[in-house]
Amino acid sequence: MNYQWIKKLAWMAAGMVLSGAAWAAWPERAITLVVPYTPGTGIDLVARQLAARLPKVLGQPVIVENVPGASGNIGSERVARATPDGYTLLVQVNTLVMNKSLYKSLPYDPVNDFAPVTLTSWGTLLLVANPSVQKAATAQQMVAAARAKPGQLTYGTPGVGTPHHLAMAQLLQANGLDMLHVPYKGTAGAVTDLLGGRLDYMFLPVHVALPHITAGKLHALAAGSDQRVPQLPQVPTLAEAGVQTGNVEMWYGVLAPKGTPADIVARLDREISAILRQPDLATAFEAQGMTPAPKGTPAAFGALISKDAERWSEVVRKGKITAE
Repeated sequence: MNYQWIKKLAWMAAGMVLSGAAWAAWPERAITLVVPYTPGTGIDLVARQLAARLPKVLGQPVIVENVPGASGNIGSERVARATPDGYTLLVQVNTLVMNKSLYKSLPYDPVNDFAPVTLTSWGTLLLVANPSVQKAATAQQMVAAARAKPGQLTYGTPGVGTPHHLAMAQLLQANGLDMLHVPYKGTAGAVTDLLGGRLDYMFLPVHVALPHITAGKLHALAAGSDQRVPQLPQVPTLAEAGVQTGNVEMWYGVLAPKGTPADIVARLDREISAILRQPDLATAFEAQGMTPAPKGTPAAFGALISKDAERWSEVVRKGKITAE
């Protein structure tokens, strides 16, 4: 064998040993969880629950940094461009993959620029109506009413391209319906107008809708999940209600920059997955209308991201939706 080739192999082997030793020492300093939204959101809750529990198993502080703006794109890009060393992680919701089709000049690729770590939880969206809407006490009645009055019934969202918007767009496309979309700059204004009868329908997270449903100010038509939500066991799922559409649950998860060493990703997945099995965490999630995700793998999470990107791309294309 050529001497130079032997020398090169020796250097490569030494590098691998040194690299392995370096990663074995991880973490040696604080880890930052970047949340690309404001404090108080569902994804912020997920991050803060993890930040409170991970230091006990990793031996280092875990800091939550909120980097809101541009529908999560600013914070997501920051992590995509970060050094792939396990010290900067992204906590995101499925808006990540929706943005791939909504923005023509997205500064990162949600499928190819991240290393999926762990799917943490699912958040259910409820299809709700203002009680004043006539003959629309069920999801099927809503479909019938929309079919009888194309373009006349209204639905609100926190903005163009939000999960709430694309969930309704998917439902309308699946059933050949036309409703007037009224986008707002955030959830609060839309909910106010829904409660005031200026909007007819909306998809809302469980924790946002539940107090108004309990008070009789909103009517729950269906849950956009595969299973009924524990807080409202009497409310059917969209499938049980006989409405054609896909599951519109929001997924939440942790991602690292592409190129993060596999052993660091595996360690994070193992520790976070163990945390998700803690009973008190399930209670905290349930209060926000979320449920911990079943044990999976980084590869399975990656497959979900790819599949979801294709799914929502089709909804965006059919609806000619753009956020720019």
